[in-house]
Amino acid sequence: MKTIRLTMAQALLKFLDNQYIEFDGEERKFVQGVFGIFGHGNVTGMGEALETHTGGLSYIQGKNEQGMVHTAAAYAKQKNRLEIFACTTSIGPGALNMVPAAGTATVNRIPVLLLPGDNFATRQPDPVLQQIEDPTDYTIAASDAFKPVSKYWDRIQRPEQLMTAALNAMRVLTDPVDTGAVTLALPQDVQSEAYDYPAEFFKKRIHYIERRTPASKAVERAVKLIARKKKPIIIAGGGVHYSFATEQLKMFSEAFQIPVGETQAGKSALPWDYPLNMGSIGSTGSLASNILAKEADLVIGIGTRLTDFSTSSKTAFQNPDVEFLGINVSSFDALKLEGQSLVSDAKVGLEILTKELKKQDYKTSYEESFLQSLKENWNAEVDKYFADQREEGLSQTQVLGEINKFIDDRDVIIAAAGSLPGDLHRLWRSSNPKTYHMEYGFSCMGYEVAGALGIKMAEENQEVYTIVGDGSYLMLHSELVTSLQEKKKINILLFDNHGFQCIHNLQRGQGSDGFGNEFRYRSQESNRLTGDFMPIDFAANARSMGAKGYTVHTVEELREALVQAKKETVSTLIDIKVLPGTCTTGYESWWRLGVAEVSTSEKVQKAYENMERKVAEAKKY
Repeated sequence: MKTIRLTMAQALLKFLDNQYIEFDGEERKFVQGVFGIFGHGNVTGMGEALETHTGGLSYIQGKNEQGMVHTAAAYAKQKNRLEIFACTTSIGPGALNMVPAAGTATVNRIPVLLLPGDNFATRQPDPVLQQIEDPTDYTIAASDAFKPVSKYWDRIQRPEQLMTAALNAMRVLTDPVDTGAVTLALPQDVQSEAYDYPAEFFKKRIHYIERRTPASKAVERAVKLIARKKKPIIIAGGGVHYSFATEQLKMFSEAFQIPVGETQAGKSALPWDYPLNMGSIGSTGSLASNILAKEADLVIGIGTRLTDFSTSSKTAFQNPDVEFLGINVSSFDALKLEGQSLVSDAKVGLEILTKELKKQDYKTSYEESFLQSLKENWNAEVDKYFADQREEGLSQTQVLGEINKFIDDRDVIIAAAGSLPGDLHRLWRSSNPKTYHMEYGFSCMGYEVAGALGIKMAEENQEVYTIVGDGSYLMLHSELVTSLQEKKKINILLFDNHGFQCIHNLQRGQGSDGFGNEFRYRSQESNRLTGDFMPIDFAANARSMGAKGYTVHTVEELREALVQAKKETVSTLIDIKVLPGTCTTGYESWWRLGVAEVSTSEKVQKAYENMERKVAEAKKY
């Protein structure tokens, strides 16, 4: 047997460099490269291997461990999970910084390969710098924190263990159902140990993603269910994108006159002006979709996890005869809300259902004029938000309208946290698939700037605009520097509303007077954060790193800044001073919170009573 003597780290890179994926007959290289930040726990192992690597893997220097994983995840998401990056860190805090991003990837079913450094497997120099010691279990290390947020976890304690671990990692990373963060913890001594690896281990491997075809009996049951329903509604989720099923969704909807509501992950599956696209659904839904959801006798979920936002905490569907059909590659998701499941690839499932329902001449009972009226009324409501002019300054929704009107149909926007996801879900008008990139499974603050870089790496010929609040920007914006270093231009549209205003609004909506969420100076009188707003020059912050920075207070300044930013060849930041509290509100929707059962505040007591009434109305699935 022919062997190749390599260190474990060198062998891992050689293996990763020869992994390919095939989907619908198209073959592509799966692992594109490695993001990394070096420390004593990986610089002489993975660092040496990357320095001397002569293959096709690129190396990108991250600036924050969490940020670089967000970048890798956004890249994989934009590539419909068909290409990925790995991420290497040292042990201790460097590794732990990746944990929130690992959770973000896993919740959203996005493949990322995480390679944190780990304690010495030999235990001879223990305790090493940054080692966590547990007197009751000496096998515990910082990397154990990845277990709850990883879809596969392993620790390579001998160099030959890499062979089984690497294959299992690829199994999970390429699985449409079980994908997410994969963590291979790499003890710093084992990274550098040599082993005579079989040459066969490094051969070109093609991982095939097969479209799952539904069982014939399941199709029969689904057809019977749909055929006896008069007012179905479709909830389109992210699986529509990953399956490349946008055209099939349109044809299915059109053939049987079934209106469509989009989740955050599913948005842009259909053009905003498609007659049967009723916009967002759920807690951040449009009035059109939520009215239809209340009356629906069948909810057809396609590639969606049916989270509390999509279901308005299980209050969105009020028809006593409502039933659920889940079309999903994951049986776990297909059965949500006690639904009848069609375990299937979205594209294949829709094609088969379209064919079978056409044989029965199926049509819904919706009047075309009724659906048209709902859509027209909602479009008029969006227009009002986009035209929301205030004498005292810029409203958030007016700014979104100006941006939506300015950018090209093929440009990509990204957001993740705060009040912006709700406004974008309701108001943003997408014309093409994959131009709306929202991380709302974990709603991880800090994803926005880092994610924009990942999207730009995936879509080099398109402008990328990250729409981010000041609170989220302050949490994590370090990959702006990486975008400049890699010459990947991103555009940061920063909404400066003086704090965590989304949660401030949520807080006040449940009876609070507002506490601890605005960026104000501490008051000597109250000893609380009730003084003046803090003036922060975010444009100057961006310029200090080498980006172009603009500050705007008026709609005219905004328009001019957008034009100038588009002309630039380096990353830009537009600091947009917006009025707090000028976002959208709910439409026939609710979101359940844990309101204090006992409080000295009468307003909080009333909010609790209101919550209890809504909980009683919610369906118990």
